[in-house]
Amino acid sequence: MALAFFSVPQCDAHLVLARTADEGGLSCFYVPRFAPDGSKNAVQIQRLKDKLGNRSNASSEVEFLDAYGVMIGDEGRGVPTIIEMANTTRLDCVIGSAALMRAVLVEAIHHARHRMAFGAKLVDQPLMRNVLADLALESEAATLLFMRLAGAFEQSASKDAAPVERAWRRIVTPAAKFWVCKRALEFTGEAMEVWGGNGYVETGPMARFYREAPVNSIWEGSGNVMCLDVLRAFERERDAAHALLDDWRGDASAHPALARALQSLVESLSGDPAAREASARRIVQQLALCAQAVLMARHAESEVADAFIETRLGDARGETGRVYGTLPARFDHAGIVARAFTP
Repeated sequence: MALAFFSVPQCDAHLVLARTADEGGLSCFYVPRFAPDGSKNAVQIQRLKDKLGNRSNASSEVEFLDAYGVMIGDEGRGVPTIIEMANTTRLDCVIGSAALMRAVLVEAIHHARHRMAFGAKLVDQPLMRNVLADLALESEAATLLFMRLAGAFEQSASKDAAPVERAWRRIVTPAAKFWVCKRALEFTGEAMEVWGGNGYVETGPMARFYREAPVNSIWEGSGNVMCLDVLRAFERERDAAHALLDDWRGDASAHPALARALQSLVESLSGDPAAREASARRIVQQLALCAQAVLMARHAESEVADAFIETRLGDARGETGRVYGTLPARFDHAGIVARAFTP
């Protein structure tokens, strides 16, 4: 049996989906690197994939030649069995993308603090401060989101877990995976531009960061898969979904822009099912931004939280568009940048 894609072939074990008969569903198997007698399991690596990036983490094509494996879960129910691992890996993707954003942000701010142009350091140029401040807002919101999700994974492990924790884990995780991983693509490109031409050469770190950025959007379900999974989770976890939205409304009461965005989200989720699916990306984007706005309101300094909420969900959203560095001048750009760079 040959496989088209096999990630990290040097691992001690893999979870593999396979059929036990010509008919029937897929089953999940634990396939270790070594067989019970101590011999190497019959998993033959045919070749490594020539990937765009992520090269230090190999992917391969393999062939099973009567390899040893142990079935996990019920026969024919492999996908539901393996999905728990997949959902945990989705959290890993959010963490990886947020960490990548933080790394390139620090590189960009450090460069701007030392590079001189037009008689002043880049970090003291108003337009560059705007770009860096916008990036800093995005990075902080992504960091808060993955930390909240990680907590929800721990809190929802028990059977008597609060519905709101289950909602963060089951509903918000795929939304965060969709949004944060996609934002990392644009984010790394903007940070590379701060470096100028030096950011585009292989002797610096930015080129590798940029090549690394797309992979998390693809792993464990691409964007459309994540969005459809969010809609499915809302249908199947109605109690948890209501608990989540009720919890967020408490924070939204102090932020009219967030309150309006939440109401719009509820209306979108209550619409015609066919329209919901066609608009799934817009709905999930709104969900992820609301989640980040709630967390910024809870944990960030008030001025920083206000800047994020107003430019992502409020009236200033129309002024900013999709390009980084378009924050209205009324926000404290220098303060936001300094806060992001302070250890």
